[in-house]
Amino acid sequence: MEIIDKYCYFRFLDYSHFVFSLTAFYRFYWNVIMLILLMANLIMLPVIISFFNDDLPGNWLIFNSISDTLFILDIIVNFRTGIIRNDFVDDIILDPTEIAREYLKTWFILDMISSIPMDYVLFAFKGYEQGERAEHLVQAGRALRILRLAKLLSLLRLLRLSRLVRYITQWEEFINIASKFMGICNLVLIMLILGHWNACLQFLVPMLMDFPIDSWVSKARLQNAHWFEQYTWALFKALSHMLSIGYGRYPPSTLPEAWITIISMMTGATCYALFVGHAAALIQSFDASKRKYREMLKQVEEYMAYKKYPRALRRRIAGYYEHRYKGKMFNEKEILGELSECLREQIINYNCRALVASVPIFANADQNFVSEVIVKLKQEVFQPGDLIIREGTYGTKMYFIQEGVVNIITKDGILATRLSDGCYFGEICLLTNARRVASVEAETYCTLYSLDQKNFYDVLENYPEMRVTLEKVAAERLQSLGRRASIIQASNNKSDWSDYALKMADEHNANYSTKDTCCGKAQNNNESNKSIIQKNRSLASMDFSNAFLETGLKTKVSNPVIVQSTELLNIQNDHFDKEIRLKMQQPIITTTQIHFSNEFESSITNG
Repeated sequence: MEIIDKYCYFRFLDYSHFVFSLTAFYRFYWNVIMLILLMANLIMLPVIISFFNDDLPGNWLIFNSISDTLFILDIIVNFRTGIIRNDFVDDIILDPTEIAREYLKTWFILDMISSIPMDYVLFAFKGYEQGERAEHLVQAGRALRILRLAKLLSLLRLLRLSRLVRYITQWEEFINIASKFMGICNLVLIMLILGHWNACLQFLVPMLMDFPIDSWVSKARLQNAHWFEQYTWALFKALSHMLSIGYGRYPPSTLPEAWITIISMMTGATCYALFVGHAAALIQSFDASKRKYREMLKQVEEYMAYKKYPRALRRRIAGYYEHRYKGKMFNEKEILGELSECLREQIINYNCRALVASVPIFANADQNFVSEVIVKLKQEVFQPGDLIIREGTYGTKMYFIQEGVVNIITKDGILATRLSDGCYFGEICLLTNARRVASVEAETYCTLYSLDQKNFYDVLENYPEMRVTLEKVAAERLQSLGRRASIIQASNNKSDWSDYALKMADEHNANYSTKDTCCGKAQNNNESNKSIIQKNRSLASMDFSNAFLETGLKTKVSNPVIVQSTELLNIQNDHFDKEIRLKMQQPIITTTQIHFSNEFESSITNG
């Protein structure tokens, strides 16, 4: 608002000192005064016209004169007030000529008609026509026919309702209130005003007809009652029509009353339809995530019905969505993707604050390590009975428990242990590149965060001390499961064994190339030699677990570390061996394996 004021102020200096900005504080206070006068006129004017027959209160005449004067002054102010162009606050017309042209084409005629005191003009015209003095204008206006005509002309002031709508619209733009909320508030306000006007009209028509004997006022004997009692029954009759619940105390018995009833019912039905539409739009806008969840759940139900899933499976699917989204659905990936990296990291840290507080390794770890891990986590939800990890399968991720209880089950079906909030599992296979050593089953609804293998290695590469911590925990868990923990220590020498195996393969490739050349086969088998050398390097540069297992199988070593590695890792090399055997001659590959195995065994024995 302050920026807009400064912008409009500098543009204001380019034109005239008598052009007002829409955002200026004095214009704001002027709008407040005019809004109060508008509400007073829209409420009091119909009451005065309908329920005060001949004796107009003197205070009302004074108030009416003051308000009419201020409304005429408001027209002058509008000629010197900037106009918003194309609904953009930063595009305001401040040129007086353009302002006058725009105002004359839009609201000037309506404002002028509603501001001229036509009833007083009629009084003055009739008074001077009859040769009476000016001080007798009020007495001249007491003539019944003149007074009734003056009352009808004074109804033109009700056209000031358009100003009320304009002022409220301007306030919506500058105060920055939710448009749908203000829309329904405006509609309720207009409905109340229309109901008030309808009540006054219900009594005004019989009054102008001198209360016929069959009118509802005569039947209720309200001709000489207090004005508030008359207004109360008139309001009851009007709202009964507008809400379509009846005709009030008496149904219409005259033609004018019938037409008034028809107009009243149509007005009420229109307002009711508009209110329901605005209310529905407002409710949907206030809870868009819940509406999106219901739409998604409806689509899932239709899908399950189309696939004819059994009832038990449908209940599990519905339960998953209920626990996963908790009745609200957000596109969190899209929301976070629009944010800056710093802000995104702060939000993720805040969302995972309960997990960080409950996991011991996070509570005692470097904050940078925690932040790097958290941004790579993915939330997953499991139901009771879901098998999160199956023993014997290759693991590609580890899990942190934010909420829930899981059971660790051995291959014999024995419950080894139970983990709950703040615990983690699945790190053993990531540390050893092995198969899963146990099954994990959800006992309750569980909210877990998973870390995949690639991100796991990326983080531990930057924080090797955390790898040591995880290895200690993994070794303890292997012992609790009846497994040997030596595989964890063996995996620490992964890079050393891989480098050694690669060196041995290079030596074998050199010998093989020399042997082929001496036999006169270099030219004929040049391309084949290149392929064999590349395959041997690929075989040697495999993961430590593959080379380690290959050595143990070929040399029949009974080292307990190798036996334990064979049991846990069980790397399948059959497909790779068959591919090499098809491209290489059998005697050569056999010699290679024996040579490589003997060298590897010797190094193990010496080490």
